[in-house]
Formats: sequence, C-alpha cells, structure tokens
Amino acid sequence: MSTETDPTTSAAPPTAPRVAPPAAGTGAAPGEPITAPESRKEAAWAESRAVAEASRQTEWERPSFGKALYLGDFQWDLIHPVPEPAAEDVERGEAFLARLRELAATMDGRRIEAEDRIPDEYLRALAGVGAFGMKIPTEYGGLGLTLAYYGRALMLLGSVHPSIGALLSAHQSIGVPEPVKMFGSAEQKKAFLPRCAAGAVTAFLLTEPDVGSDPARLTTTARLADDGESYVLDGSKLWTTNGVIAELVVIMAKVLPHEAAGDVPAGKGGITAFVVDMGSPGITVENRNSFMGLKGLENGVTRFDGVRVPAANRVGREGLGLKIALTTLNTGRLSIPALCAGGAKWALKIAREWSAARVQWGRPIGEHEAVAGKIAFIAATAFALESVFEVYAAVADAGMKDVRIEAALSKLWTSEMSYTVADELLQIRGGRGYETAESLRARGERAVPVEQLVRDLRINRIFEGSTEIMRLLIAREAVDAHLAAAGDLARTDATFAEKARAARDASGFYAKWLPKLLAGEGNDPRAYREHGPLGRHLRYIERASRRLARHTFAGMGRWQAGLERRQVFLGRVVDIGAELFAMAATCSRAEQLRSAGAPGAESARDLAEAFCGQSRRRIETLFSSLWDNTDDADRHLARRVLAGDFAWLEEGVLDPSEGTGPWIAPPAAGPSTAADVHRSVR
Repeated sequence: MSTETDPTTSAAPPTAPRVAPPAAGTGAAPGEPITAPESRKEAAWAESRAVAEASRQTEWERPSFGKALYLGDFQWDLIHPVPEPAAEDVERGEAFLARLRELAATMDGRRIEAEDRIPDEYLRALAGVGAFGMKIPTEYGGLGLTLAYYGRALMLLGSVHPSIGALLSAHQSIGVPEPVKMFGSAEQKKAFLPRCAAGAVTAFLLTEPDVGSDPARLTTTARLADDGESYVLDGSKLWTTNGVIAELVVIMAKVLPHEAAGDVPAGKGGITAFVVDMGSPGITVENRNSFMGLKGLENGVTRFDGVRVPAANRVGREGLGLKIALTTLNTGRLSIPALCAGGAKWALKIAREWSAARVQWGRPIGEHEAVAGKIAFIAATAFALESVFEVYAAVADAGMKDVRIEAALSKLWTSEMSYTVADELLQIRGGRGYETAESLRARGERAVPVEQLVRDLRINRIFEGSTEIMRLLIAREAVDAHLAAAGDLARTDATFAEKARAARDASGFYAKWLPKLLAGEGNDPRAYREHGPLGRHLRYIERASRRLARHTFAGMGRWQAGLERRQVFLGRVVDIGAELFAMAATCSRAEQLRSAGAPGAESARDLAEAFCGQSRRRIETLFSSLWDNTDDADRHLARRVLAGDFAWLEEGVLDPSEGTGPWIAPPAAGPSTAADVHRSVR
C-alpha cells in the first residue's frame, strides 16, 4: 500500500496531459489574457511536466490489452483464455495459504481496531510463516509466490483487519523488497532481501508536506560527501506507511549536482532512490498519524537531518528514482484490487444473510425490490472485482504482456466500485450499518462492522494514486498514439509552419487507423458465439472500444493541443475504458471457471451477464456525458469560487479549524526537536 494519502495527489507523478491551473484570485474566464503570475504558473507546470515525462516508461515492447482497447482494438486473446500458473507455483501457493489461514484464525481484528495497533506478536507470527517474504525469491529467503497468491493472501489477511493487508502491501509492493529486486545490484539483493523476508518491516518515502504528485518540487536533498563514499540526507517525509516501525526504508531524495568524488562520477543529480537503515543517526519519526479508517496503520512523519547513507545503498543511478517508483507501482497496485475484492466478498455475505433474516411487512427485506436491486449490484460487482484481480494477476504473472495500463485501470476501477458496494451494504443494514460493531455487541446483537468497512475502503480511492491522478495517468497513455501522430499539433507553442508539417505527417497515421474504427467483429452476430450468452457482451465491448476511439479522435480534432486541459472529458474516456476492461475480465474469468469445472462454474455466467448488463448502462451514461455536460460552466464557476465571489454563502457557520495551524506545515531545518516515536517490533 502506498504511503500516499493526499486526496489530490499520488505516489505516481502525473504523467498525464498537462492541465493549466485555474486563475485563482482573478475570476478569469476561459480565453481571458494570462497575467504575469499566471505565466509563472505555466513555467512551473512546464518544469513539473518535464520531470514526470522524463520518468515515464515510453517503450511498448510487449502487447497491451489496455492500450489496444483505447485505440479501438479489442484484443480478446490477450486476456482469454486466462494464463494458467505452473503446477509448482500452485502447490507452493496453496500450501502457504493453508498455513496463513490457520494463523489468521487466531488473530482478532477487533483488538486491532480497539488498540489502534497490530500487536507485535501478530507481526512476529506473520514473519514466522514467511508473510514478509511472499514476493521475495526463494534464493533470498522468500517464498517466491506469484502475484495471484500474494493477492489472495492479502485478501485473507484483510478480512481479519485491513491494516494487516496495508502493512504487508506497503512492505512488499513498494517498500524495499520490490525496487531492490527489480533495480538493485547483486550486492544489494544479498544484503537487504533476506533481512526483509525474515520480518524487517520496510516503507516507501516520497511524499512531503507540500509535495505529492508534483515531484519537481521535492525538497528532501542528498548531498554527495567529499569522499564519495556516502550521501547526506536532509528533509522531511509525510505519510510514511510502516515508517513508525520500519527497519529499512526506500527514500526518494533530490541529489544535488556535484563534482566527481571517490568512485562516484560527476553528475547533474536528480531524484534518486536510496535504501536507508532507520537506525541511522539523524532520523526522527516525529508523529504517528491517525486516520478515519485503517486503525493500526503505522503511518508517520519522518525527519532526516544530516543522515549519512552509504553510496552503496543508492538504488540505480542518480536521477532514476521516479522511474523506479513508477515501475514498481505497476505490480504494486495489485494489492488494492485484492483488498477491494475481499471487502466486496464479505459485503455480499453480510447482505445475503441479513436480507434473509430481517423481515419487514411480512417478507424478508431481500425480497423487496428496492433492496433486491442493491443485492444484485453487490453480487455482480463482487464477482467482477475478484475477476479483475484474478485476470490481471494471471496476465502479470505470465509475463508476456505489458500490464501498466491494466494495473492502473484495476486500481482505479476496484477502489471506486468497492466503496460503492460498501455504501450500499450500509444502506441495506440501515441504522445497524451506521452503528459500530462494539455498540451492536454491547446491546446483544451480532457485531457486524459495516461502518468500519466504509471507513477502511475509502482510503483506496486515494492510496497509490488518487482517482483523479489515476485518470490523468491512464489518459496520458490512452492518447499517447494520438500525441505521437500529431507531433507539433499537440504543442501549444508550435508555429503555423510546424503545425502544417505535423498535419501532413499525422494524415498517414489516421488514414490507416480511422477506417478500422468503422466496422469489426462486434457487428457480426455470429462473433463470440462459443461463449453463449456472454457473446453479446463481448460484441458490445468490441463495438464500444471502436466507438470510444472515435470519440477520443473527435476530442483531438475539436481541441487539438487544448485536449490536455480537458481533464473531465479525458476522465470519462478513461472510465469508459475501465468499465470495458472490467467487463472483459469478468467474461474471461466466468469462462475460465466454466471450462475448469471449478466451484460455482455453472452460475458464474449468470453473475457475469448481470454485471455486464449493469456496466453497459454506466458506459452509455458516460458516452452521453462526453459531449452533453456542464464542464465549461463548472470550470468557470469554480474559478469564481476560488476568487471569493461566493464567500457570502459561507456565513452563518463556525469553522473549528480556524487558528489551529497553517494549511501546510512549513519545512523545518536543523535537528528535530520532537520526541522520536519510532519503535522496534523485532
């Protein structure tokens, strides 16, 4: 689980189309002259965008289902049939899950919720069964599990308490093990991976009080020592999940330009990744943060003052830090879909049992149509959520496809839909859904923690890239082919001559691409007939994919370079693709279960068909909203709100936050004066 918890930022810098900030304080309407302060904002945007673009992985060496989908090419064979794991991977994974289930049954999630802490003995027990090394190769003392079994383990532990899943995810998905495994030297792997597998908790440190998705503003620095044998770190990191109990952390710091020293050549510096031992002098965990959900999360503020880090602990070369962070997040984001699917599966169980037990007006409430619709939504969506996780994990494990878009789509879609599932469950439970589990227990009823589920799932729309940032990140990849084809047409500062040349060059790409969007297998009623009733939904996905590509092209034609400023339009484009991806994954998994004769195989198609029907209605609403919306009016109104035009509307209430502190704490220099709340759990 990422350390990021800022609702407008993410661990992943926005490699998305650049969007100009509103003219705050001016009330400027679209098209009005840009003031001098606005010019400075544009310059800052250009710098931030350049940093993010330089870190973005631009090569597409393997096929991508998600990329093709946004280009109007439904490549069903990329996710169906679902890749089968090797027999030895299944045997090892099942054996571990059996041990883990036995251990999980001894843990009490209510204790974690009450004490706001995962007991140290739980962590030691998890280390004892190898849970801290699930993704670490066996040669370094880990279990070497596939992503599928890793996710299933998180799902199981998350059902005990989500903070356990968050801790293990932050440790293995983006903490020290993953970047060292992918980018570390042989010496670093030998030094750190066995320690991590044995139970040394790790964390990932990127966010700062005033830096989230804008890495160009990073203030934590790393200065190369004169002897070239170490770097000196100074700065502060916010929302360091696991940081309160971590033994090792991977930190992103801006290396300052330097001359050659020791074995380190002269360099321009740049954002760089380092592995840091939390026992090093100069490190202070200044605060253990508290949140509305995920009680037990060891998340803090970590300060570095003159901390010496061996040059041998630098992961990759200088300036490679953001690329390392973005790459590890591609597989790291798998933890979110797994935990979201687990929450939805539990919600379905509670909805089914409660709706049969609760009787109103002579009938169980589940038989009343208003509640029945919610139950149908929860059931269909729970199956789809698990399908997205399982299909994405299987494709990623197979290693033959590029899954960066699927990773982002999975995180985006599952975090949004699982929260809706939780909200619907709360509504079904009524007042009992809003009441805490302990209160229910105290008055003699079953202690069902529905309100906790709502609180705990809410963070997933923010963790590892907020919904808004994820839409921009995916949009950047979705329109990449258009930007490449358009060339200078997509540059706001291009001259008329440059645009004319770009238009000629782009015509070749579009002359070949556009005709492909007119007709396809989706127009043939015989296509996909081997999938029975799901065939019509697969034909719809194919048609909708081409339709989406046509709308994206229309947006390029209408706004050209200005498309990058149409965040809401691009967000709807992304959401349509996310629903199509979920439909495809759900159909693929239903057919996989059916062909394998797995439990539930006969009814899986029913769930898939119900989900596809619901999803298609959401998709059609999104298509309609692409062009029939209030986006321009909303943008202008927001600028007026920021300018204070409606401050009168805020009168008549009291703001209890007034005078409690600044919006963003200013960075402090020098040694920390706060008490160190870091603690050891081993």
